[in-house]
Amino acid sequence: MPDPAAPAAPAAPAAAAVLAAPVAPTASSPLSAPAPLPDSARSLERRWSAPFAIDVGRVLSVHRRGRGDPAFAVDQAGAIWRACRTPDGPGTLRVTWRQAAAPPGTLVDAAAWGPGAAWLLAALPGLLGADDSPESFVPRHPLLRDLARRYSAVRIGRSGLVFEALVPAVLEQKVVGMEATRAWRRLLRRFGEPAPGPAPAGMRVPPTARAWAAIPPWEWHLAGVEAVRARTIASAARLASRLEEVVAMPPEAADRRLRALPGIGPWTSAEVRQRACGDADAVSIGDYHLPGIVGWALAGRVVDDAGMLELLAPYPGHRHRATILIGLAGLGPPRRGPRLPVRDFRAF
Repeated sequence: MPDPAAPAAPAAPAAAAVLAAPVAPTASSPLSAPAPLPDSARSLERRWSAPFAIDVGRVLSVHRRGRGDPAFAVDQAGAIWRACRTPDGPGTLRVTWRQAAAPPGTLVDAAAWGPGAAWLLAALPGLLGADDSPESFVPRHPLLRDLARRYSAVRIGRSGLVFEALVPAVLEQKVVGMEATRAWRRLLRRFGEPAPGPAPAGMRVPPTARAWAAIPPWEWHLAGVEAVRARTIASAARLASRLEEVVAMPPEAADRRLRALPGIGPWTSAEVRQRACGDADAVSIGDYHLPGIVGWALAGRVVDDAGMLELLAPYPGHRHRATILIGLAGLGPPRRGPRLPVRDFRAF
């Protein structure tokens, strides 16, 4: 549980060389051309042969905000779908993968729809960790050495979409996960737009920054979001273009830019940089559970934030990676106290 106190994306990379032509149906008659498809029905495709193993499911799972997330879905075939608001507009991305013929590579197939399709496909390698450098991580603790070998295919990707990461992070401030995901679902269903293309039923593209800023107070209340978090999101939305610039900044400068906004503290900044920038060193300071989990795994005791940072100090540049590996191990102190209650601000 984060601090109380976090948003548009980088310019689209050149994608023409890797994108297939839009798919269109053939004419039913040689005497008449088919009617042009709307942009939302046209697909672009890309195949990326990664030279390393990728656990795609785990890499992309950080963008899922609880069960029933309207912007994230896994279909019956195991494909992962994301609905995003890109600099070029709304887009839907579908990702499938398999081991390449020459291990340890991974063959990734992606299709995208909507005005943001080309941007999403061009950003695909970065999203799956192409810019990550796990090979420079040198774990000293025996547990981390074992975990690094076991989960070598878990990379840290970068979405390049700051505001997409910021809104749900703010919703998660000082509340239990169920409260935050409930609010996210309601707000997307109420103010988002249908995902382009043949997306699974109910998928929604998050609202524009302008739409987030215009949500009236009673709608925030109906979503269970109190005034402090609502104001933080609305304020960030008005500065979205400036906040999106952090993806091109060094980590320290990106952190300063995000935390200059009222309501954005170290936890929220780290959560945004982890997802949008692929920052392998961004530790979620102020998290309710993380210090205890890290302390228990690395020292056999519960520690506070200062103790957690001391235990992670031998891993500069990879402190977030270390916490990911520890989380995957499922270790943590025994639960003795009562769980935090799930509140409902709509009843206040």
